[in-house]
Amino acid sequence: MKVGLVSDIHGNRVALEAVLEDMPPVDEILCAGDVVGYNPWPGDCVDELRARDVPTVMGNHDAAVVEDAPFRFNGMAKAGVDHAKRQLSDEQLEWLADLPGERLECDGRVKLVHGHPDDPDRYTRYTYPEEFSPRMLDDEDVLVLGHTHDQGARQFAEGIVVNPGSVGQPRDGDPRAGYAVLDLDALTVDTHRVEYDIDAVRNAVEDAGLPKRIGTRLARGQ
Repeated sequence: MKVGLVSDIHGNRVALEAVLEDMPPVDEILCAGDVVGYNPWPGDCVDELRARDVPTVMGNHDAAVVEDAPFRFNGMAKAGVDHAKRQLSDEQLEWLADLPGERLECDGRVKLVHGHPDDPDRYTRYTYPEEFSPRMLDDEDVLVLGHTHDQGARQFAEGIVVNPGSVGQPRDGDPRAGYAVLDLDALTVDTHRVEYDIDAVRNAVEDAGLPKRIGTRLARGQ
């Protein structure tokens, strides 16, 4: 069984379309949260996941849109949250509000969260061995998380911990949209990057009246 893994789409329809077109055939797609925020197309991204029936968990930006969650946002992040609140329909907001903080998928073999399993707002980076440890795995074979926009995976005897990277706003120095493909039969994971039309997103950011830096930082993968 092959599973596509995405996270941190952040309202970037152009990047999401590029990822879905580039992704090899998979049996299912899972999303580790933050469907909305920052970029101009929160509704389109919600609708795409809904249409594909993608199991998704709630990210901190998703929560801020529907719950007024107490999370410290910078000006760009706050602008994206406010934009999503204005743009999303009641039906789209209801879908976001119903997202759980954690899911078990693929017959319980894959745990899906946004941040750290014990703290959804905690940043957990794959480069930190003390964080990315077997202790993060319970009975699952794979833990999938997002939040850091930093792509990577580590394999332990107990299983795999993977961050597929950010679709809509990479922050690891590579501006290409990130995703991953999990092979549950072989218990391996491959990370992928795909180019997309960043200029189109940058222009749409400005047209939407969002902070200009939301678009300009995309070209630097920041």
